[in-house]
Amino acid sequence: MLRVVKPKNARSKRALEARESKEVEDPRTVIFVRGTHTGEVVNGVMKDLMALKRPHAISFSKKNVVRPFEDVTSLEFWAHKNDASMFVLGQSTKKRPNGLTIARMFDGRLLDMCELGVDHFVSMDEFKTPKPQPGHKPMLHFASELFDTHPRFIQLKSLLMDLFNGEVIESVYLSGLEHVFSITVAPSSEKLASVPDDAQTEGPLPTVHIRGYTVKLLASGQRVPRVELVPMGPSLDLSLRRHQPADPELWKVAMRRPKLKKQDVEKGLGKKRKNLEVDEMGDLRGRVHVAKQDLAKLQTRKMKGLKSAPGEDDDDESEGEGEGTGTRPAQRQKTG
Repeated sequence: MLRVVKPKNARSKRALEARESKEVEDPRTVIFVRGTHTGEVVNGVMKDLMALKRPHAISFSKKNVVRPFEDVTSLEFWAHKNDASMFVLGQSTKKRPNGLTIARMFDGRLLDMCELGVDHFVSMDEFKTPKPQPGHKPMLHFASELFDTHPRFIQLKSLLMDLFNGEVIESVYLSGLEHVFSITVAPSSEKLASVPDDAQTEGPLPTVHIRGYTVKLLASGQRVPRVELVPMGPSLDLSLRRHQPADPELWKVAMRRPKLKKQDVEKGLGKKRKNLEVDEMGDLRGRVHVAKQDLAKLQTRKMKGLKSAPGEDDDDESEGEGEGTGTRPAQRQKTG
């Protein structure tokens, strides 16, 4: 069990507050860990994935004795020390060659993970095409119904989306869409999609194909440009192996959200603010409370047109004498 760190000054307190859970999450930091033996294929896959994930990637170049399905103590320690929420572990053994494990953390504890086998790999260096700039978010295209129906592929889709997802933004400039990943599943029989959920986790599963493309915008004579996809790599064929689903109680805590309106979540307001609400049109409206004003003491603007004429002053003076409220000195007339 990890010890609770108490802040000693304001700087450490701000650092601890930055690591707390948020309504709008920061980009996930991914740690790439090499096992005792990886091999050329696994090293190439981790190198390309780390290049695509930069600057939110940390590489452990030394070999580490880590077995995530047996002991997760090392992962929890590294996650707490580096403020990371995901791991990509490469390990190649005789029983499971070219293995790649994607693990996801929550609150410093292991949430779920999935082991993949790299059946085919083509590096980005073999494609002599432009590559995306670091920090750009890719577009993800999942082309299979299994990503919405099969529990193993639903978990894989969630892991890949967290792996490639970057900073949460409200709008994207068209030229900022530089690359896209197409994730497809090999053709399978209808029996795989028709069996119940408990039986879907058993038996061979179809291969997952991941292909990377660069988006090329060409002139089309219209406002919307013509889009072409140019292969850039990496090209991966993955097979699903072992997996560990998330604990139901921990998953429930991880998916819990404060009671905010959907419009507030989309606008990224985060914590609930007083006297702020979003109407049906999606506009943010606020209420301002003003104290009660004494209009008798309100100072208005003085205008020449509101002044009384010389003849009206005499009438006002006579009325004032009759009422006993005092007399007002006559105005001095200007002489030409």
